[in-house]
Amino acid sequence: MASERLLELLNRAIAREIQVSIQYMWQHVTAKGLCSPAVRNIFRSIAITEMKHAEALAERLDYLGGKPTTQPAPITVGESLEEMIRLDLQAEEEAIELYRQIIDVATQEGDHVTAHMMRSILADEEEHHNEFKTLLGE
Repeated sequence: MASERLLELLNRAIAREIQVSIQYMWQHVTAKGLCSPAVRNIFRSIAITEMKHAEALAERLDYLGGKPTTQPAPITVGESLEEMIRLDLQAEEEAIELYRQIIDVATQEGDHVTAHMMRSILADEEEHHNEFKTLLGE
């Protein structure tokens, strides 16, 4: 049986995934400027991936006996294209930190399935982080 700590962390991850899937999709719709067509497609693609993460996390949490949250973490869309990307970069950094913590807790508890799933999601988040850094020229 999973600890309350692991269940809590998984729910934080779900809230975060719901948040960014909405945030990135809204940015896809509202981004303006010369570079926006290409960036809008990136926002859309990543938003879909994030929603799939939320689904996988919710299924795992349910299996472990928890109740998946339906509440997103606070959504911040941004005004300019650059602000949007900077907000998204920060969101990905927060996710990377949280997901490493979940991997550590799951590993300590002997929950190798959750740890494996989180490593896969973490790899996607690191890819998203790199994508946003690249868009900012960093």
